[in-house]
Parts: sequence; C-alpha cells; structure tokens
Amino acid sequence: MRRTLRYLTLLLACAVLPLGTSGCGTGVAQWIVRTRNHQGDVALSHRNYPDASVAYQLALNIDPTDAHARAGLATVQLRLAQVYYASSRFDDAIDALAIAAHYTPSDDRIAGMRNEIEQAELKRDIVVSNYPSYAYTGGSLRRGYIALEAQDKEVLGALQRFDYTYDTADLTTALRQSDVLEEDLARLRSRLVQYRQLVESGVPEQAGEELAPPASLLPLP
Repeated sequence: MRRTLRYLTLLLACAVLPLGTSGCGTGVAQWIVRTRNHQGDVALSHRNYPDASVAYQLALNIDPTDAHARAGLATVQLRLAQVYYASSRFDDAIDALAIAAHYTPSDDRIAGMRNEIEQAELKRDIVVSNYPSYAYTGGSLRRGYIALEAQDKEVLGALQRFDYTYDTADLTTALRQSDVLEEDLARLRSRLVQYRQLVESGVPEQAGEELAPPASLLPLP
C-alpha cells in the first residue's frame, strides 16, 4: 500500500511540474525497476521461476543495465534450464539459457550447462537408435523398484510389531517378506543389467539371440 501511495504521489508531482526540471521520468523508471526486482526476488525465493523471469525481464525492459535484474535473470534462467533438462525438455532448456546469455554472455555456468545438454542430446540419439522402446522399459523398471519400497515397509512393519507383541510369528512374517523382497530385487537387477546392455549395444537382430557384449559410444560408469 505504501509503495502504491508513493507511486501515485510521484505521478501527481510529475503532472504538475515540468518533466525536464523535476526528474520525474527517471524517478518513475527507477521505482518500476525496484518494484519489478522485488517481485522477481520474492518469486525466486518461492521457486516460482517463470514469474521471477518475467519480473526481471520487465525490469530490464526499463533499464537494461540494472545489475540486480541481470544477475537475477541469469540465476532464474539457469534454474529453469535445469528443470527443463531434468524433464528431458532439451529445446526449452536451451531457450532458457539463450535468454540468460543475452544479459550475461560471459557467464561460464551458461556455457557449461549448454554443453552438458548438447552432450545429453547426442547420447539420447544413440540410445534411441540402439533401443527405440527404452522409455517404456525404463519406466517399467522404475515402477518395479518403487514397489520394492512397499515390500520393505512390510518387513519393517513386522519387526516393529514384534517390539510390542513379542510374538515370533511377526519375525516369521518379516523373514517371509524379506525372502520375497530379495527374489524380486534379484529379478529387477537382472532386468536392469539387460536394459543397460540393450541401450548400449542395441536390440539383437534375431529373436532369442544372446545379447552381444557392449560396443557402444556411451561411456561406462
């Protein structure tokens, strides 16, 4: 409310006094830049990166040299790029970096992340070429490992029950669930090994053919 009243007072003064002698144009511009920077800072603190980016860019539309807005926008765009990158939205990530580079062209972080994304794009193309259905299989593996968490909780639950029931039947349940967990983990690990080999070496040309040794351009961890 105080900011609004201050702004209205400034506008009223500008309407009454000559612009050239009052410095009103500069004062209003500075007020807008400070307000937009504040909005950007608040949005950034709440990890609302899209709104923070807009606020800093609006500040820079008024004063392209404002150091606070330039630094804030670079930080926001880098974080946006990281979010897009982690979601495999490579084009959006590159676009986000381009905005940052426009205002901070010498920022090594921007060049480093752009290089990382470009390398990931190359690796993705190799994986897609080797194993087109990699995404479906990878999703299935993730769901399998998530299911193991529920089984692990069942083992822990049986152990916790024994702490107050002192009934060895609870320990028997924990052992039985643990055996199931171990078997499922072994199966998942076997599928994971095969999955890695498929994305590295490609799908065998003939059904039933043994998987060839890895001969990929992808680096081994």
